[in-house]
Amino acid sequence: MTEMTPDETPIEEEGGLTRRLEEEGEIAADYLEELLDITDMDGDIDIDVDHARASVAIVAEGSSGRDLKRLVGPSGEVLDALQELTRLAVQARTGERSRLMLDIAGYRAGRRAVLADVAREAIRQVQETGTPVALEAMNPFERKVVHDVVAAAGLVSDSEGEEPSRHVVVHPAVG
Repeated sequence: MTEMTPDETPIEEEGGLTRRLEEEGEIAADYLEELLDITDMDGDIDIDVDHARASVAIVAEGSSGRDLKRLVGPSGEVLDALQELTRLAVQARTGERSRLMLDIAGYRAGRRAVLADVAREAIRQVQETGTPVALEAMNPFERKVVHDVVAAAGLVSDSEGEEPSRHVVVHPAVG
């Protein structure tokens, strides 16, 4: 019988998964290096594996953070598009769909902190009133952050609506 890790991933497959995700990160880094060269922007690329997905970040070198923010765009729209293009570049090389996460100039890390605060405030409201709280429309990354915070607090959340108006609703704990 195959031994399982707590997240139900067979241990014998875990090393292979990590290698595959590291390969995704390397392919993404090559693609993004070319993008930085074309746009004549400076940045370092950090590769990691986080929560069973490749994670790639372009971080500022010295004073180049302002330039990199152009690759984020208003409300992260350019970043979302670059993430999809990077995922497609990885898929073209590996033949498999990538769930790679891309961050540029710390945008997603900062957004994650803000969203955790929004989620905690919704949790507080739900616990005080016992009624569901609907949040503003969010992209899939943002909704995932909120769902994770809500679940960690022992409450329930779901996503409702259609893109681009899809949003999270936080519900009281069941039972």
